[in-house]
Amino acid sequence: MTKIAFICPGQASQVVGMGKDLADAFPQARQRFAQADDIMRAPLSKICFEGPEELLKQTKYTQAALYVHSAIVADLLAERGIKPEMAAGHSLGEYSALYAAGSIDFEAGLNVVKVRGEGMQFSCEQNPGTMAAVMGLEEDQIRQVCREAASAGIVQPANFNSPGQVVISGSVDGVKKAMDLAKSAGAKLVKELVVSGAFHSPLMEPARESLFAALDVLKISQPCCPVYANVTASPVREPDLIRQRLKEQLLSPVLWMQSIQAMVKDGAQLFLEVGPGQVLTGLLRRIDKSAQGYEVGNPETLSKAFEQLKAQ
Repeated sequence: MTKIAFICPGQASQVVGMGKDLADAFPQARQRFAQADDIMRAPLSKICFEGPEELLKQTKYTQAALYVHSAIVADLLAERGIKPEMAAGHSLGEYSALYAAGSIDFEAGLNVVKVRGEGMQFSCEQNPGTMAAVMGLEEDQIRQVCREAASAGIVQPANFNSPGQVVISGSVDGVKKAMDLAKSAGAKLVKELVVSGAFHSPLMEPARESLFAALDVLKISQPCCPVYANVTASPVREPDLIRQRLKEQLLSPVLWMQSIQAMVKDGAQLFLEVGPGQVLTGLLRRIDKSAQGYEVGNPETLSKAFEQLKAQ
């Protein structure tokens, strides 16, 4: 049997219209969106289906939208007998991965995601910052660049996405200084990202208290499969350790490349991107050219995945 890994996307995978085709096709998807609207006390489904984009891009809605979409797809896959044998999620996607692995309840998980999204949006408003993608430097070079740029302001690696692609995060002055230093160090491309703040950096500190309080009361069960934590790129199954890793994730870099490499090493043969878009599928190909993966985010790709897996 093919060893299946679920990978769940984070911010930047959202798109206006997300989930509408699922809601049109499946009653259980409509029920989930209705449930999410109640939990969020906001018309999340309308924001997903119709936008406007500026509203969907607000962190407090983006994170919830992605979690709900991934959860619906995971449920539809499970109904067809497709369950993960390992899972991981990029930043917010780690909560989706834990849901897919049966570790957290949908409603309880969305309540925490709501607190996380609101707290991170508040942090962006309190501590303005930015992020930048750096291509073509080694991990050690990136860390050195950030150390040198620290004289100008806060800056640190935020996402190790694929070989030679790292995102840095911090104060505007710190990131700008690091961008200049990265260019001088020979980076092939340095590009500031259009983001609302400095995610996975100390500037997210204002979100800590509310998120930690929500995580402390979140019921976490042992997942049905290992879930690879962003902060260590290692599999975790013990509930208290999962809780601790989710806390650490707020201010720590996402070790995505290392997580995928660990999953491949541990026997993952097929990666399903459970959620909207194919950002993670694109990164997968850059991390390991031999790794097989495709996105599952709408009725068409869901049907295709089911047929392909049935044939194996």
